[in-house]
Amino acid sequence: MEFAFYLAAAVAVVSTLRVVTSINPVHALLYLIVSLIAVAMVFFALGAPFAGVLEIIVYAGAIMVLFVFVVMMLNLGQAAVEQESSWLNPKMWIGPSILVGIMLVMMIVALFASPVEGTITGELIDAKGVGVALFGPYVLMVELASMLLLGALVTAYHLGRDDTLRPARDMNERRQHLTRDHRGTRQ
Repeated sequence: MEFAFYLAAAVAVVSTLRVVTSINPVHALLYLIVSLIAVAMVFFALGAPFAGVLEIIVYAGAIMVLFVFVVMMLNLGQAAVEQESSWLNPKMWIGPSILVGIMLVMMIVALFASPVEGTITGELIDAKGVGVALFGPYVLMVELASMLLLGALVTAYHLGRDDTLRPARDMNERRQHLTRDHRGTRQ
């Protein structure tokens, strides 16, 4: 199980790097699907098949289909490709690379500073265990995540709405005005 865990983790890291560095948005989406499936494999290797199946169904399935439709609808063209190419300038990667290096050092120190007490056992965690954990000690985190998602939903609505639409009152006034004009032309 440990071999599958490390292999899936390596695939997830490499495909996620390709998501970030890919110029073509469709290729980036395909690499993101590979990354999400690799993360699902990590869940399977850790003994959480419920989380792995949810990862595949929700993220690699539904959300990625939504992303593909958005990319197809936007049809950004050559200007977007040129802008993304300018983002791949090596000077722009210095700051994020330093931050990632600091996090990598912190992770390595945290992993090797404490003694390893066990290995991956492959013990299965069923849906009931996930529910008890989520709505037991982690209920505050679940509620905070739901509030964050609600805020994102409201923000997406306000960003995506059409400001050119008039309220119903204005539409009724226009309808009455058109009716008066129409009556005047018949006489």
